[in-house]
Amino acid sequence: QVQLVESGGGLAQAGGSLRLSCAASGRFFSINTMGWYRQTPGKQRELVARITSGGSTTYADSMKGRFTISRDNAKNTVYLQMNNLKPEDTAVYYCTAALLERFGVGGDYWGQGTQVTVSS
Repeated sequence: QVQLVESGGGLAQAGGSLRLSCAASGRFFSINTMGWYRQTPGKQRELVARITSGGSTTYADSMKGRFTISRDNAKNTVYLQMNNLKPEDTAVYYCTAALLERFGVGGDYWGQGTQVTVSS
């Protein structure tokens, strides 16, 4: 079995910073793309950022220049550095990962989410 666990969420003031982490554990051969999504009650889930196994990144336009995604393959961990936070960034942030569990078998996995709250 595979599990993704997020950490680092919490309360920040506008203009502040937070660093989210997501670690994958369990048995798997490799991790392809990892990423972050977020969701606010009453709104659809939206992409925050993605990073491939080769290090190529994708960001939503509203996060470009403020958020940075990175990964440590040795630790099976993806990070999201969030700077210049805005109240509009308040949401539950979810980690995702595309995993190959064994030869020919794999799939997409989601973490439980971590709350980020940004006050004015």
